[in-house]
Amino acid sequence: MARYTGPKSKISRKFGEPILGPCKALKNKSYPPGQHGRGKKRKSSEYATQLAEKQKAKYLYGVLERQFRKTFEIASRKSGVTGANLLKLLEARLDNTVYRLGIAPTRRAARQLVTHRHITVNGEVVNVPSFSLKPGDAVGVRERSKSLEAITKSLSGKAHKFAWLEWNGGEMAGKFINFPEREEIPENVKEQLIVELYSK
Repeated sequence: MARYTGPKSKISRKFGEPILGPCKALKNKSYPPGQHGRGKKRKSSEYATQLAEKQKAKYLYGVLERQFRKTFEIASRKSGVTGANLLKLLEARLDNTVYRLGIAPTRRAARQLVTHRHITVNGEVVNVPSFSLKPGDAVGVRERSKSLEAITKSLSGKAHKFAWLEWNGGEMAGKFINFPEREEIPENVKEQLIVELYSK
């Protein structure tokens, strides 16, 4: 399965945000990486700004180019605003939902839990991180995996609640109620720039 395996801190410093999880380097070095990182910031072209926004969204959700473009094409065929549809589809991914429910501390950790067969959808084990959930789907931890330290530790620190998800701590299971509205998604992504980039 394709995924980004390069340096995480470099990506976080590039965008000035903890894109791939908590990053100590971001606090110590608030400037971009590379030999020109501390240099005078040049004005980016329109294309460069749009491309950077697409790259940021890809890193945030852990999706590579081919899969991201395919998701965009599906979003553009749906009724409604294409940019909002794109984020809704990315939020409906199984690995993202596992992260949102608090079962894993990061999306990368959520992806690993899914691929290692610790997660179920409607009672069946699913090991495909890109699996797209539908409203009403139940997402839970497999019975044999409920005592895993990584999962219990992550759930103990769970603080965020999202309107489109429901969580039952006793059963270690949640429900994907519906696709979130754009204003409910907390990610700092300017999706209109991505739409403009793909529309060129």
